[in-house]
Formats: sequence, C-alpha cells, structure tokens
Amino acid sequence: MKRIRRAVAGAAVVLLLAACTGAPAPEGTAPASSSPAAQTSPAPATETGSAEAPGEPEAVVATGLEAPWSVAFLDATPLVSERDSGRILELDDAGNAREVGVVDGVAHGGEGGLLGLAVDGGGRLYAYSTAAGGNRIQRFALEGAPGSLALGEPETLLEGIPAAGNHNGGRIAFGPDGMLYATTGDAADRPLSQDRDSLAGKILRLTPDGAVPADNPFPGSPVYSYGHRNPQGIAWAEDGTMFATEFGQNTWDELNVITPGANYGWPEVEGIAGREGFTDPVQQWAPSDASPSGMAHADGVLYLANLRGAVLRTVPVEDPGSAGLHFDGELGRLRDAVAAPDGRVWIVTNNTDGRGRPGPDDDRILSLDPAAFR
Repeated sequence: MKRIRRAVAGAAVVLLLAACTGAPAPEGTAPASSSPAAQTSPAPATETGSAEAPGEPEAVVATGLEAPWSVAFLDATPLVSERDSGRILELDDAGNAREVGVVDGVAHGGEGGLLGLAVDGGGRLYAYSTAAGGNRIQRFALEGAPGSLALGEPETLLEGIPAAGNHNGGRIAFGPDGMLYATTGDAADRPLSQDRDSLAGKILRLTPDGAVPADNPFPGSPVYSYGHRNPQGIAWAEDGTMFATEFGQNTWDELNVITPGANYGWPEVEGIAGREGFTDPVQQWAPSDASPSGMAHADGVLYLANLRGAVLRTVPVEDPGSAGLHFDGELGRLRDAVAAPDGRVWIVTNNTDGRGRPGPDDDRILSLDPAAFR
C-alpha cells in the first residue's frame, strides 16, 4: 500500500541564505559537501507524520520506454518523447508503443536531447529539442490517423536558445490564453538568467506561430519572466494562475507563481530571500528531497514529478505552501506529470536516463485517479 506524508511549508518565514559557490550541479544532483540538510536555517517544508492514503495507480499505461521525457495528447492519443533517441512514440489503448518519427538533428548529451512536447488545437505537434546550434522549438504536422501517425516536415519557430550538458529547461505548454510557453535553463552560464537579451534562464511566451505576442511584458521580446536556473514544469490553475517548478543549485528547489515581467532571482538569490526586486517562491525544498520536473493541474491540485526525491508531490492551489508526498521512492525517479483527457493524471518514471536504477519494466507511465490524492 502506498503511503502519503503531509508537509507544511512555512513560506512566511524569510530565510537569509549565503550564496552558494561552485560549478552548477546537474538536475537531480546536489554535492555531498553542500547538502541542504546541513543548513542551520530550517527548511520551510517539514513533515508532520504519515498515514495510509486510499488508492493505488489505476493502471500501468506503458512499460519498456527509454528515457521518456514528456507526454502530450492528440485528442485521446498519447504522444511520448524519448530524450536520447529523439523518437516520438504513440501509445495504443493497450500501451503498445509505435514510432511516429525521429526528430532530425537532435544532439543528445547530458540533459539535452528531445525534451518537451505540446499539441495545439489544430492537431499540430510542437517539440523542444537540443541541436548542434542550441535548443530550439519546432512544429510538425501529424499525418495519418492514430495507429499510423507520421511526422510532417519540421518548421522551426525559435532557435539559438543556449544549450549545455545540463540546465536546458525544455518544458513547453499552451496556456489558457492560447499562447505557447517554454522553459529554458541557464545552460550552466549563470549571468544569462539576469540578462533579458538572452533566451537562457527564462520562461518564454510565443504565439503558436512563434511570433512575440504584442502584450508580452518586454516589447519585442519573447521573455515572459527571468532569473530562472532550470525550470522544467509549468501548469495553470482554473483561475489562470501560472505555476512553475525550478531546480535549485545546492540549497533550494522552488515552486513559483509566475507573473509577467517578474525576476525570480537566480543567480543572485536561491529560494526565499525577501530581497527587493526579486519574487520569492511560494514553497521550497532541499534538492535531495525534490528536484522537481514536470507538473500538472487537476481539480485544484498541482501534481509535481520529482527526480532525486523520487516522490509525487501534491500541492493544493488554495494553499500552495503545503504539500502531500506520495510513493516515496516506490517508483524511482519521476520526470513528468500530465493531465490526461479522461481526467486522470499520468506520471512518467525516469529510471533509464543514466541516473536511476531501472527495474525490469522501466521506464513506465502510470495512470492515477486524482480522487485518491485529495
């Protein structure tokens, strides 16, 4: 039986933390010599006991995937990206995977490769991937019917996003305003996050055709928010509030509420700092407990997939400083959480990415009943 631990974040407590030094750590990694558990200031999320929680994953959707990174839906058909192979797969009702196509020019290395997927209202597929010249966003027509889908020719909407062996961001999603949002990492070059002329360390906002919307906060720029280190999850509540998850360096991972034009502090601050000019997260965690990647919203709850922490974290939108922790290592590393068309939440394991310990069926996609996690 899976267990749930409840955590309450003291987001009102302002923590003044010394800036960390050293090389940027890859996602899901914190140097042992700078463990957040050794900080003298208390973490704002503390466990308050455990109790049995109802329900198990309703179904194992698919098994045997290789470093899956993102899931998007073409109506009811799931499409999955594999980071290292550059393949896009479609899943049938029995969870069998079929190759739709391979994205040309994907340069896998470290955390780079084929990353986020999104589908627009016209059934076109968008993909964020690493190429020789940097990260890019491309659009593809999907030809044929489910069961025989094929990729059309790529149309590059945005390219030259700084790339590196780590900190590539990579999540893309359409917001409730119909615009395309993309997360980018600092590409291991910290000052780029504060440089509004750089596409690194940002959340970007584009029209579906890749143009800059007229109401973006910085005229003529796709930058929607900045001062990010490596954001990899974005989701919107029913009232339109935008949330983003972010990998920290050695001290704090973050859950942020995103507002246009705001500066989230990296590398000047990490986590809750209370410094003028920077927007603090609504919740923060030690990287060893979290390393949050993909995120979904369903019925007033945010579902955060955690890599190093190997937990599914649930955060109620009405109380974003609290959290429930689920599975606690039972599934290994979790890369993505996705709201499925039938109202369920899918979670994607990531144990074959070179940092996990894959089981015989990994990597897997599982389907959850949100009612069991409220």
